Amino acid sequence: MIKRRAEEAGLSANTTCHTFRATGITAYLENGGTIEHAQQIAAHESPRTTKLYDCTTNAISLDEIERIVIYCHWPSYLFT
Repeated sequence: MIKRRAEEAGLSANTTCHTFRATGITAYLENGGTIEHAQQIAAHESPRTTKLYDCTTNAISLDEIERIVIYCHWPSYLFT
């Protein structure tokens, strides 16, 4: 049923129950939820498992992007 509904909605055929679970936990953490509470929601025994869903530290700041752009466009001898 999930795959059929996902296809009808234009989503990938690889959509499963786990897709919704992972998306929900990730959204909860991105919106300020705690690892401990997410662990309870997901019924994980270990917080290490729950931390796999935590993508909040993967965000890159505008400062970092500007440094990357500058570094990539300037001659490399300036950085040695």
